[in-house]
Amino acid sequence: MSYTALYRKFRPDQFEEVKGQDHIVTTLRNQIMADRIGHAYLFTGTRGTGKTTIAKLFAKSVNCENPVKGSPCGQCRSCQTIAAGASVNVIEIDAASNNGVDNIREIIDEVSYSPVEGKFKVYIIDEVHMLSIGAFNALLKTLEEPPSYVIFILATTEVHKIPITILSRCQRYDFKRINIETIADRLRDLMQQEQVAVEEKALKYIAKTADGSMRDALSLLDQCIAFHFGEELTYDKVLDVLGAVDTGVFSKLLELIIAHDIPGCISLLEQVVMQGRELSQFVTDVTWYLRNLLLVKTSDADIEDVIDVSSDNLAKLREEAESMDAEKIMRYIRIFSELSGQVKYATQKRILIEMTLIKLCKPAMETTNDAVVARIQDLEEKMEKGIVQTVPVAIQSTETIVAEKVPLPKAIPEEIKEIVSNWFSIVAQTSPPLKVYLKNAKLSLGGDNSLVVVVEDGLPYDYLSNPENQSRVEDMISNHIQKEVKIRVQRVEQGHRFEESYVDLAQVINMEIEIEDEE
Repeated sequence: MSYTALYRKFRPDQFEEVKGQDHIVTTLRNQIMADRIGHAYLFTGTRGTGKTTIAKLFAKSVNCENPVKGSPCGQCRSCQTIAAGASVNVIEIDAASNNGVDNIREIIDEVSYSPVEGKFKVYIIDEVHMLSIGAFNALLKTLEEPPSYVIFILATTEVHKIPITILSRCQRYDFKRINIETIADRLRDLMQQEQVAVEEKALKYIAKTADGSMRDALSLLDQCIAFHFGEELTYDKVLDVLGAVDTGVFSKLLELIIAHDIPGCISLLEQVVMQGRELSQFVTDVTWYLRNLLLVKTSDADIEDVIDVSSDNLAKLREEAESMDAEKIMRYIRIFSELSGQVKYATQKRILIEMTLIKLCKPAMETTNDAVVARIQDLEEKMEKGIVQTVPVAIQSTETIVAEKVPLPKAIPEEIKEIVSNWFSIVAQTSPPLKVYLKNAKLSLGGDNSLVVVVEDGLPYDYLSNPENQSRVEDMISNHIQKEVKIRVQRVEQGHRFEESYVDLAQVINMEIEIEDEE
């Protein structure tokens, strides 16, 4: 006989066996007992939380000949037929591969036929968000007013992709992520039934790694048991199979980061890589470790249950938290959280992690507010220890560099003054991209008393120095002052300022106006 995976072997046969979704189980059982069964349900939530399991249990319950408090008896012919997957009254459809209009039309045609045996025909459409828009539209009318013997159960992990017209026709049930303790309890019970020795710490770690999914937890446990078949499953063995790292490594990494020891951090990462550990999981585990450290640092109450670590590790966390600042821990969490999102899709994961470790060791490489705070704290710590921070030679120099002053023009032609005074009005008449470039331009005077339009080097200069665009600017100015005008387009070289090479006509003209007002 072929082996059956744990999550299939121990799929709940009764509502009482479903863990972590009490709010949904209670509601559905009450509906069955009160004979207030709806015609359309929407089950939404993350993977492995029991959507399909509860859908099948609900289908068995509504067709059960002898239901017990809203739960299927499991003994009648209907229950056994559905459990064996041979019932014509329970139709499971995978919308990922049956997402067209024709597939939905087949369902609509079948709906018109009443069940051969039992009370209800139950259609379970999994991953319903994969249906096309046409398929959703074809389903609308039937979903709103199906025959009295038809029940639709739609299941999805991405409810935001479901049209509002479908949502409004269904009773919606949101499945929660299952907490670590509930998953660990379930795994412990199943291992007792399987007669497999598993260390409690190992169960807790698998439950945490499953991230709220009971199915993921059972799959991970299955994998670990298969690798160490016939042996006691310990915490270290689980770490080995899942490519994870012991918490002692995180503590050592944190010490190296605080000491700004870049070679030490890179060497530690090298050890992690050579052990064959999964780098994405490594980053996630470091983030969790820092999260626990922050909780210990900021909480006065006993939080051993919240952070889910052993007494020895908790004592070590408290010791480390005393020597660290909460702001610094939050900065580390932010950086590792960002890294966690990036490393999943990176082709060079190791290099990305190495860059992050260097950035943590050298806050000067960052310009964010918390990085600046970290640099200030670092300087304060050095001052307290009597470490003198030398000033770079370039800053020590007292020599003052005076830029050569650009001579002012002796006289500005009246038409140039008029153009400068009305420049913003002239520019307002243009359209992008010319308007954008002219708005950021500055006006100056050439040696032959010609108007010079000065722009930044690069795209603005390339655009305005084009003869056609330059002619457009000249025509625009000429139309405004009713005089023929010729301009020159010049640029500010990279690394230079406008004032070093040009006279700002706007400032000169404003200064003349102010002097006249004073007189």
